[in-house]
Formats: sequence, structure tokens, C-alpha cells
Amino acid sequence: MPHSLTTNPTDTAGKFAGLDWGEKHHQLCLVDGIGQVVQQSRYAHTADGLERLERHLRPHAPLTGIAIERGEGLLVECLQAAGHTLYCVSPKISARARERYRMAPKKDDAFDAFVLADSLRHEYRHWRPLPVASSQLAELRAVIRDRERVVWNQRDLENQLRAILQSYHPAVLHLFSSLDRDISLAFLRDYPTPEQARRIGVERMRAFTGRHGYSGRTRPEVLVERLRTHLLTAAPGTVAGKQLTAQLFAEQLALLNDHIRILDKRVDALLAAHPDAPIFLSFPCMGRACAATLLAEMGEDRDRFPTPASLLAEAGVAPVTRASGRTRQVRFRYSANKRMRHAVDWWVFNMTREVPWVHDAYEQARDRRQPHHRTIRGLGARWIRVLWRCWTDHTCYDPALHLKDRPEAILTS
Repeated sequence: MPHSLTTNPTDTAGKFAGLDWGEKHHQLCLVDGIGQVVQQSRYAHTADGLERLERHLRPHAPLTGIAIERGEGLLVECLQAAGHTLYCVSPKISARARERYRMAPKKDDAFDAFVLADSLRHEYRHWRPLPVASSQLAELRAVIRDRERVVWNQRDLENQLRAILQSYHPAVLHLFSSLDRDISLAFLRDYPTPEQARRIGVERMRAFTGRHGYSGRTRPEVLVERLRTHLLTAAPGTVAGKQLTAQLFAEQLALLNDHIRILDKRVDALLAAHPDAPIFLSFPCMGRACAATLLAEMGEDRDRFPTPASLLAEAGVAPVTRASGRTRQVRFRYSANKRMRHAVDWWVFNMTREVPWVHDAYEQARDRRQPHHRTIRGLGARWIRVLWRCWTDHTCYDPALHLKDRPEAILTS
């Protein structure tokens, strides 16, 4: 096994661990303060394997830290529960670090674990340890991330159902505001073919909307006119086959709608119980899903983001500058927390529609020929700085303090 190339040891005290994780096995490497390998072992991803890993780490405690290329999962939580300090290392960093020891593109688990351990020995003073989430935050993070996955499934299923309806019964797509609404799925269940939908008149449409609690503002006469305008049909065989699949897809989509409502109720309960939630919910146009996402991804450890710039980079709203000689380029930041970036974009987009002075700032940037997404990121960077200050100080957002130099904005907010 190669040793560190440095002649001056970074830290002559303590021990450092690198853990190359896998779905079935994990490779552990322990090095001492001068980079000598103390232990190199492999452990299965089973109850016995993880218990054996912890038993072998115990004689070397306290470890300075364990470097690992992931920030969540059973392995991470088991090690944190045992009291170990973990450092999450980007796979790109570890890939570049391999060149420090070998020029050949050779790769194996034992070598990767050594690279992680020795890189931690050199750099741990510049890295931030992975914070340990409270039970409330861990549950909120799990629920809001899984809600996102359900929303993705809902969107994919809606697109598939839309394609089916376009091939035999497109009138359903033009009745209500969106296909995934309960009223649209109820109409498809009651009138799954164009022939059945053709019999609907104004009175029957009024009875249908009343029976299903339709809360839209469109009158039955308008709905019937929309229906008849787009009442196209396919061949009898196509209609018979597509009717079956359309009803099955509609049932799945309705089930996903119910799942999202259940998850939303749980998110509301978790936000109500978390002490940091009022900080996020105090901001304008900050919906509960957006607040839960930002809270879950930012966490509770204020030392994780010591400056606004660190949070801006994590959220992906700070650009990347590349300068060399006479060349200077400002580029989009691809390496970021994409969940946070999406939440910030959605939050700011809603403010441009609901908050007059934010809308004015958006229009001014667009008048300067800034693209839409560039403008949203620029406004997001301003609001992230305000959010960082409130989050760091444990205080809620105060629009009067924020806009004290713009009294006209206070009047319109």
C-alpha cells in the first residue's frame, strides 16, 4: 500500500479512517498521523458486518474522523450513532486525489479507502464534519425528500395518461385546469369514452360538478362547450383498448394524489413542531413544501454555513468565475444542492408574481436583457442572504427592517 508523498506529516497525532462504501461491502482503511496504514479490512453490509465494523473501530477511538463519499444512509447513521465524526467527501475530490499516489488509472476498493483516509489526514482542518440531525429534522428530511419522489411519479404518470387520452378521448384534457386534479380524474371515471361524454348536457354537467364538489369558477355551460368542441373519437377497437388503460392510469394517479395529501399533512405537523420552522415560514410566498425543503437541506447546525457565500454556493445561486490571464468567464454553477436550487427558484418565482416590488425588480432585470432563469437566480441570491441572516440569528423575517430604505416597497408589500 502506498504511503503519503509528503515528507512533513500533517498531523502526527490521531488516527484517520477512510471508508469506501458499497451496496454489499464496505472497505475500511485506518492510517496514523504519519500516513502509515494501521488496518485494512472489508465488511459486509449486514447487521453482523456493521457490528463487526464498529467493534474493530472501538480500540482506535477517538478517531479524528472518517472520510466517506456519501452524506446519508444506514451506514452513515450507524457510524454517527456510535459517536464517530464523519466527513463527506465529493467523489470528484477523491478521484483527483488518486493522482497524488498513482499516475496509472488503476482502481480498487482498498486503494480508494486509503486515499480517503490520507486525504482526510491532510485536509480535515479545512473540511466541515457532517452534522448530526435531530430526530425531528431527520424525519422531516425523509418525508420531504420522499414527497419529491412521489411528485415525480405523479408528473410522469400524468404525462402517460395525457398521451393515452390524446389518442382516443382528448376532450377530457380541455375541461379543467389540469389533468391531475380530482375533478378531471372523476370525469374520466364517469365518462371514459367519447360516446358516453357526448350525452352530457348542461344539467348533467351541473349535477356532475356538484356531486364531486367542483370548486372552479367555470360555469357548466362553458364546460359543455369545451367538451363538444374537442369531442373527437378513434376507431372502436382503439377506444375499447385505450379506455381500459386510461381508467387504470387514472386510478394510479388518484392514489398518488392521496399519497401527496397524506405527506403534506405530515410535513405540516413536522413544521409545526420544529423550532426553526417559523423563521422560514415568515418569508413572503414561502410555501410549506418549500420551507420544509430548505429547512431539511440547510439543517440545524449554524456552523455549517459560516458565511452567506457558503450558503449561496450550496443553493446553486452563486455563479462560478474562471479567470486565467486575460480570460475571465462567469458560468452557471452545476455543482450544488439541486433540491435547494429548485426550492429557491420556485420561491422567488412565486414572489415575482405576488410581491409587487419583487416583480418590479424582476422586470427591471429583464429590461436589461437578462434571461429569465438568470434573473431568478440573481433575485434568489439576494433573498438567500436575508434568509441566512435570519437563520443565523434565530429571528423571523421582518419586512419593515428589510425595506427600511424603501418605504414605497413597504406600502406595496
